[in-house]
Amino acid sequence: MIHWAVNTALRKSWKPILNFISFSFPKSCNNHSPFRTESSIINHTLSPKFYHVSHHLFDEMPQRTQVSTTIGFFDVLNLVEYCKVRPDLQNVVNVHSLAFKIGVLDHLPTSTSLIMAYSRAGDYPSSVAVFGDICCKDVVVWNAMITSAVENGMFRDATRVFVQMLQEGIKFDSLTLVIVISVVLRFTLRLACLQAVHSLGVRKGLILDCDLHNALISSYAKCGDLASSERMFLGTEMKDKISWNCMINGCLSNGDPDKSLWYFKKMVSCGTEVDNVGLSCAISASTCLLDLSYGKVLHGFAIKLGYNETLNVSVQNSLISLYSKCGDIDAADTVFRGIYVKDLVSWNTMINGFSSNGMILEAFHLLRQMQLEGSIQPDTVTMLSLLSLCAESMLLIEGKTLHGLVLRRFNGLSILVINSLMNMYAKCSQMESAEILFMSAQDRDLVSWNTMISGYAQNGNSRCAQLLFKKLMHQCLECTLSTALAVLSSCNSPKFLQFGQSVHSWQLRLGFSNNILSLNSLICMYTSCGDLKASYALLESVSTVADTACWNAMIAGCTQIAYFSESLEAFKLMRRVSDAKHDFVTLVNVISACGNLNLVFQGQLVHGFAHKTLIDEDVRVMNALITMYGRFGDVDCAMLVFDFCSNRNLCSWNCIISALSQNKKAKTALQLFQNLDFEPDEITNSTILSACTQLGSIRHGKQIHGHILRSNFHENCFIVAALIDMYSNCGRLDISIHIFNSSPKKNIASWNSMISAYGFHSEGQNAMAIFNGMIKSGEKPTKTTFINLLSACAHSGFVSEGLRYYNCMSDEYGVEPVTEHHVCVVDMLGRSGRLNEAYEFIKKQVVKPDHGVWGAMLSSCNYHGDVEMGKKVGEILFGLEPKNVGYYVSLANTYVAAGSWSDAVRLRNFVQDVRLKKPAGYSLVDVGLH
Repeated sequence: MIHWAVNTALRKSWKPILNFISFSFPKSCNNHSPFRTESSIINHTLSPKFYHVSHHLFDEMPQRTQVSTTIGFFDVLNLVEYCKVRPDLQNVVNVHSLAFKIGVLDHLPTSTSLIMAYSRAGDYPSSVAVFGDICCKDVVVWNAMITSAVENGMFRDATRVFVQMLQEGIKFDSLTLVIVISVVLRFTLRLACLQAVHSLGVRKGLILDCDLHNALISSYAKCGDLASSERMFLGTEMKDKISWNCMINGCLSNGDPDKSLWYFKKMVSCGTEVDNVGLSCAISASTCLLDLSYGKVLHGFAIKLGYNETLNVSVQNSLISLYSKCGDIDAADTVFRGIYVKDLVSWNTMINGFSSNGMILEAFHLLRQMQLEGSIQPDTVTMLSLLSLCAESMLLIEGKTLHGLVLRRFNGLSILVINSLMNMYAKCSQMESAEILFMSAQDRDLVSWNTMISGYAQNGNSRCAQLLFKKLMHQCLECTLSTALAVLSSCNSPKFLQFGQSVHSWQLRLGFSNNILSLNSLICMYTSCGDLKASYALLESVSTVADTACWNAMIAGCTQIAYFSESLEAFKLMRRVSDAKHDFVTLVNVISACGNLNLVFQGQLVHGFAHKTLIDEDVRVMNALITMYGRFGDVDCAMLVFDFCSNRNLCSWNCIISALSQNKKAKTALQLFQNLDFEPDEITNSTILSACTQLGSIRHGKQIHGHILRSNFHENCFIVAALIDMYSNCGRLDISIHIFNSSPKKNIASWNSMISAYGFHSEGQNAMAIFNGMIKSGEKPTKTTFINLLSACAHSGFVSEGLRYYNCMSDEYGVEPVTEHHVCVVDMLGRSGRLNEAYEFIKKQVVKPDHGVWGAMLSSCNYHGDVEMGKKVGEILFGLEPKNVGYYVSLANTYVAAGSWSDAVRLRNFVQDVRLKKPAGYSLVDVGLH
């Protein structure tokens, strides 16, 4: 036995999980005992001399004499009790050996305490060995063994011990059942097991025990059976504060905060003492309900009870969470600053409060303060909260800093932190860093896979997202709805329709078809892939139960892929067959569809509908209305909406400046920009640069350029494109070239602007060189690229080159010609005098040419004085746009150039008779510094 006890000292220690049964014994059996008090024995025997003394006693036992300092029965008992409270494996081994030598192991309380001491020291096998050596075991010993198994996570062993106890006919007590209840909560069929334990308690007449009753109330709630929990609570004759707390917390954990607060009120009205547990749960229930007024009442109640001055900070932590979630961050900070001794939860709750309220600087400042104080260091929860903030706000530098902090402070990265880091890097468009973390993770879980799949999809890499999903299927992990939602977001174009259909089938097989989130994602997928028939069929199949999100998925999906008419039809169907109420998302997309289709009357109707349902007060709806009226050319209505908006944001200013700029109100746009209430962002600067381009105002353009440099926006590709356009249109091609060449990153907008700049200055050769450079860089040309390139060829006389680009744009680059390209080709042929060829080109078009194409043809006829062709083209244009006075004037000028004055006079008289008026032309001169 001594050899076995000494060997157990080599076993590694373990941190206890639960608080277990304590046994108290008398320190002495009579008042004349020579033994010392517990404190004096502990101070003496557990000092460094203790090991020497015990070793000496083992060696000298045969020659030991009985003196007043001899360690006896109660000394050993006190030592065992001490080791149970403050477990240390070496001390437990020494005390065990000492107990063996003086022969007190037959004393059941001593052996029982040794079982617990070994358990808490992390040596579970020794606990089993001590238990096996006990001959006559009572219920307390059995309870200690079951507790030891639970404490060390050996839940199956705990169950086996309890079954053995039943088989041997040992009479268990209520404490046994309380311990067993903590075990069955770990099982899959925990509710059935709990009911079996409950039945045992009823059959043995133990159910009246208060502790067992409370354990059953709490456990039924944890199993999700709140009704049984309430029945147990109502059946309790003597309800103590633990009973009430179990019921209050049970309702809260089962998603019924209203009932949780009801029980708290009943508890107070019954006069039961309120402790920090019940009060914290009540505050948490108010937080769930976002009921700040009742939360403040509870805060006052806590102050009255003195919980603002105690060292137990759970109530204050709950108050911080309440105020943070309800948006009163100043009150949360006041509570936090008032805590005398802050624990880790206090710091984490306050940091999370700053994060959730978008107070980035304050959150990181609090992290720094936490580290400087030094008493409490950040943990995984701290890092997860801040990494989530970095992900949502796309703070790459701060996220990398947190990554470094985690590597320095933590011994290895937990999978939770790795997943959060991957999410942060994915949101910041750093998929390479996310991939490195994913590949290096040894114990990656389903969240890791879902994060990477979603990251690829969000960053436009649909192929990688789908390949990773297929690899996940081969891993045979049990996928969840989150996996389906992640991979479906990668199906965003017609080429991925077949893959999306296979994912749909997979979802049906797994039983996700009735989930509303699954339906929304499928509707979005089919709409994005252009299969509106399938999308509508899916929506109609659930139209009676479809919620607002389902309809929004259809309406917004159609709007985003420019199916504006279908978006409006879906909105009409929603109003006709569904009980779902529209929200701001619905109206924003419907308003956008009206604006893009130039449906003025319908847009006004939707505006009235929004006003009637009070949704027009939402700033997002206001911004959509400003943009819609801007597209209608109704600047006055756009300004009225802007002036009416009381809570306008930077987007509101951007919308009105853009509307003014698009409608040739550049001067008004500049004046509005000077009164901007916010710091301008990239969109503001690019929009106002467009206004400067219209005015030819290089003075204002240079001022805005300076502001862009100070704000560090000069590397933004769209800002670069706007600057190139502005300087080019103001006659400073040299500055445009310098900006383009010095730009570290070039996107398609930059390339297109530079091609346009060269074309505007009749440098077609350089425009073609820029186009070739763009192709070599791997950038794919767009519709705008070829419009600018063909225009440059037309202005520089490169007809054969222009025709070659037009003929190859579809086959080589996948850009289908549209009206704008046809206008450029007609203009190019017309400028070179090849009018018949231009006319034949128009006639060969499959789609009927519109007024723009014929207008370019008429201008060429005017330029070359071809009266016959001009008459023919003019008649076509008068039929297409009879009220466009410009065509009449252009044809009249053609008559004048050819000397046909009578025809010119006749045409001008006709214009006067029908009261058509040509807008007066004007020129702008910017007086100031250039």
